Amino acid sequence: MAGVQLEEVRKVYRNGQVAVHGASFEVAEGELMVLVGPSGCGKSTLLRMIAGLEEISAGTLRIGGRVVNDVAPKDRDIAMVFQSYALYPHMTVAENLAFGLKLRGMPRADVERRVAEAAAMLGLEGMLGKRPREMSGGQRQRVALGRALVREPAVFLLDEPLSNLDAKLRHSTRTEIARLHQRLGATMVYVTHDQVEAMTLGQRIVVLDAGRIQQIDTPMALYERPANLFVAGFLGSPAMNVLEGELQAADGLRLVLDGQGDVPLPGADVPDAWLGRRVALGVRPEHLLPAGEGLQARVDVVEPVGSEAFLHLDFGGRPLVSRLPPQKLPEPGAQLRLRADPAHLHFFDPSDGVRLAA
Repeated sequence: MAGVQLEEVRKVYRNGQVAVHGASFEVAEGELMVLVGPSGCGKSTLLRMIAGLEEISAGTLRIGGRVVNDVAPKDRDIAMVFQSYALYPHMTVAENLAFGLKLRGMPRADVERRVAEAAAMLGLEGMLGKRPREMSGGQRQRVALGRALVREPAVFLLDEPLSNLDAKLRHSTRTEIARLHQRLGATMVYVTHDQVEAMTLGQRIVVLDAGRIQQIDTPMALYERPANLFVAGFLGSPAMNVLEGELQAADGLRLVLDGQGDVPLPGADVPDAWLGRRVALGVRPEHLLPAGEGLQARVDVVEPVGSEAFLHLDFGGRPLVSRLPPQKLPEPGAQLRLRADPAHLHFFDPSDGVRLAA
């Protein structure tokens, strides 16, 4: 088990494209750190640089305190799980698990012990004689995890390991990875574009966009205090509602929108310096709820999903979403009054998207 430190790590391709702009963060020993962001944000490139599969253009990478910029992948003491299972189709599960250990010349007794331990941990004991084609996608992904596990590396690297699975298998395998991490106390760096995976798995999350780190924090800190509009919109499903306008205090605090309409903000407390300035107001769907007074919107679509329901609303041509508990729901076309919870409002500078601090 070892920590990973990145100091101003950059990746620039020969055509001049910058894939990663000066990434700096530290993964503590035993921590599960998630790199998350949309396609093309640089998260997999970062992981491949940690693995040694991608050359580092600038900056310093340390694993266990040792600078590894020029160290070959096989000498970094890492194990990687890829998006594709990458199993040998002609080998049994046991042979797939043991293959890397045999290449390293490990004694047969040690190989058998490690394979048996990994199989027991991942529930593969009854499948050791099977070949990959005889297994489901979830079982094959467990074999890929086991192949990394038997290595007993200093750091596990996982590159979107669940993206090929269906929703039910993603959930169960995600739970297995969380349990595995708790049991092993291993250092893991996990890449995903799925914000639900990031929020449920990560002890901390690195949010990336266009090769730049936007924010690093615990899942709930990111959700409750996003540093900018990108993080606010990326984390959370449905995404945060955002309305842009000018804060005014006439007849009570309100956000006066461009064109027409305003959003009353009774009970909200903002610094006097913010009055008269343009802001982007963010409200999570669960904090925009029906009330006797407030903004008036038309219900466009109602999505009941059992434990909750989503109301997709039209507010003067602006889309909004409200998340409600199970209850009697309005019909599409109905007019609804909604109030933003004053204790859960987010204010951002619309010019650069950065969160405004009181």
